[in-house]
Amino acid sequence: MKMLIIYTYPNHNSLNYAFLQNVIKGSKQNQRIKELQVLDLYEEEFNPLLLFNEQKRRRDMHTDPNIEKYRQQITWADKIVFIYPIWWGRPPAMLLGYIDQLFASNFAYRDKKGLFPEGLLKGKSVICISTMKGPTHYPFLWLYNAHKILMKRALFNFVGIKKVKFFEFGNMESPKGKQMKKLEKIYNYINKLEH
Repeated sequence: MKMLIIYTYPNHNSLNYAFLQNVIKGSKQNQRIKELQVLDLYEEEFNPLLLFNEQKRRRDMHTDPNIEKYRQQITWADKIVFIYPIWWGRPPAMLLGYIDQLFASNFAYRDKKGLFPEGLLKGKSVICISTMKGPTHYPFLWLYNAHKILMKRALFNFVGIKKVKFFEFGNMESPKGKQMKKLEKIYNYINKLEH
């Protein structure tokens, strides 16, 4: 298995970075994970702005040379792990900007006759590890599960990725947030991951 981790948090002295380290540690101890790449969007200084005009058309984004290396990472990976906070009920603008550019027509999906497109990223799977200040069930009870619907239905299923696992960790700024237990849970999950 080839794993790509996409880390989206601006501070390395943080709980999100500890989750990243536990994913890396668990993957290195899992013999089924043969290769690993880490993309830190802030450290990479990824430009999340989606720009197109008469010279740079949106329909040509799948061939944009400025993001070719990121397309190669997605093509290469069997499993993609996203680590990010939930801000205002959704992932950070940095990650959404990455998604806007990378999950483009003729790379991630292809329009065809009918209601739904053909997903071009079939066979891949995703793990979303997200943290938030509010309670764990806040997105489900207050926001009608908007985060999961956005990520699973509107994005991953649209591009052909059917296997999506979520870890939504709430109360992460509370002394009673059980941070160490949640870090261990992620480490154990990645360490025992089979496919």
